[in-house]
Amino acid sequence: MADAGPRAPTVSLFALVPFLRPYRKRGMLAFLALVVAAVSTLLLPVAFGRLIDHGFAAGNRDHIDTYFLALFVVSVVLAAATAGRFYLVSWLGERVTADLRQAVYEHTVRMSPAFFETTRTGEVLSRLTTDTTLIQTVVGTSLSLGLRNLLLLVGGLVMLTITSPTLTAYILGTLVVVIAPIIFFGRKVRALSVASQGRVADASALAGEVLNATPTVQSYVQETYETKRFGAAVEAAFSTALARIRARSALTAVVIVLVFAAIVFVLWLGAKAVLAGSMTPGELSQFILYAVVTAGAVGAVSEVWGDLQRAAGATERLLQLLASTSPVVDTTQPVPMGTAGDGIHFENLDFNYPSRPDHPTLRGLSLHIAPGEHVALVGPSGAGKTTLFQLLLRFYDPQQGHITLNGVKISALSLADLRSHIGVVLQETVIFSGSVADNIRYGRPDATDAEVRRASEMAAAVEFIDALPEGFNTYLGERGVRLSGGQRQRIAIARAILKNPPVLLLDEATSALDAASERLVQQALDNASQDRTTLVIAHRLATVQQADRIVVVDQGRIVAQGRHEELLISSPLYARLARLQFADRAPGADEDVVDASVFATPEN
Repeated sequence: MADAGPRAPTVSLFALVPFLRPYRKRGMLAFLALVVAAVSTLLLPVAFGRLIDHGFAAGNRDHIDTYFLALFVVSVVLAAATAGRFYLVSWLGERVTADLRQAVYEHTVRMSPAFFETTRTGEVLSRLTTDTTLIQTVVGTSLSLGLRNLLLLVGGLVMLTITSPTLTAYILGTLVVVIAPIIFFGRKVRALSVASQGRVADASALAGEVLNATPTVQSYVQETYETKRFGAAVEAAFSTALARIRARSALTAVVIVLVFAAIVFVLWLGAKAVLAGSMTPGELSQFILYAVVTAGAVGAVSEVWGDLQRAAGATERLLQLLASTSPVVDTTQPVPMGTAGDGIHFENLDFNYPSRPDHPTLRGLSLHIAPGEHVALVGPSGAGKTTLFQLLLRFYDPQQGHITLNGVKISALSLADLRSHIGVVLQETVIFSGSVADNIRYGRPDATDAEVRRASEMAAAVEFIDALPEGFNTYLGERGVRLSGGQRQRIAIARAILKNPPVLLLDEATSALDAASERLVQQALDNASQDRTTLVIAHRLATVQQADRIVVVDQGRIVAQGRHEELLISSPLYARLARLQFADRAPGADEDVVDASVFATPEN
């Protein structure tokens, strides 16, 4: 759909109404406090005018006392209303921002991996932080200030008209000159704000990508290159922000000059009216105060307008994220998981990734896996093995064909029901920044400590876990950086074992283990695979020789099936892979050793 161009800020910000609606009572109280504060401000010039005309001019002490007392009372009301408004709108700003962040995060975390093929994680994080902060500023501060000054502007104009219709007519005639630059510069600020936020998102995305790959960057001695690349992104964001600041500064300067030029001209006319006797000094003083209030309101409104322009751009970006739909849609009328042991059927699957529409990954692939069967998928990289796992988990949907689990199409199952029946150990091990127990219990949060330990024993992980300073309570750091690759992999295996699912998917589950650990874990996986359907992807053929069936995949198609001995004879591709692996293979070493010192607390 073509972009219709930027909308007015009020149109974009109107989309925040659903987030404000649950707190409408507080919003009404805030608006009431805002009105009281504005009315109190508008009453001050009246009190001053009466004080000058009926107090000083008449020389009456009682009038002076009364009007000064009235000024004090009005100031107290103004202070109370302003404090109440500040508290209420600040609360609303923080609450709405928190709800908005939660809504965006909840929506994003449910998006399929296809969404992240075209959307960078750093950009999403920028929207969750920078953009929501802009909205918090507007809802919690700028919007109430804008409404307050708008009331002061309207009320001031009304009181100016009551005080002196003639002088007010001159002021109104100059408003056209003031409004024109606000509209012109406002549009420019709006466009530059959107561009500035985009450049900040680019810098955040780049930083997130590089920081997550620090060991690779350092091993290739590319720190200087990445620093320059990030510096260029930061400078681009700075340049765009500077252009926005210039436009907004120009807007503020032009408005202030024009407003005060108009006021000076009108006050000059008022002074001549006092000298001519057609206006009292008190009325002129009252008119001057209202003119100052009105001019200040105009300047504040122009300032707030710039904030609204920036927040409108941020809101549009967040709305785009909230409006994005996952390519994989959860069914609204799920059917229950079938109980009959029909296994898994891949039926005539055609699939290509959204980012590579012209590069088919699977082509007419069909495969039946019986209940409890242990099936290994082998083949060269890029053959489509991992894709089968992703389709079974419904991270993606095939363009053609379908998958059934126990006789039910997986598209008819709820995503939660489908995925709760599947345990996964992926090639890229994911460790969260929590304790060892937290990471293992991620597969089943209600598991007892004894169950967590048992799963660790089955994954051959309990020995190195017990060697950690705090055992299962040891904090692992972001992405498990304090563990070796083999240790991370064993924790992921323990997580899958603890979940105890009917279907187990193992994608290179032992690739980071040394030979001894691999034998232990492989035995544990074999035990865990009993009485459950298991699919294994492995490039090391030694780990799949005992599978019930080995399926050879190449270029998105199944080219051979059978046992290890059969395939050595019937499949040239499998025989070649076996020959490459088993001939002259030297034993490897693994850095699968705990360095407990990295967990120690530094001494001061």
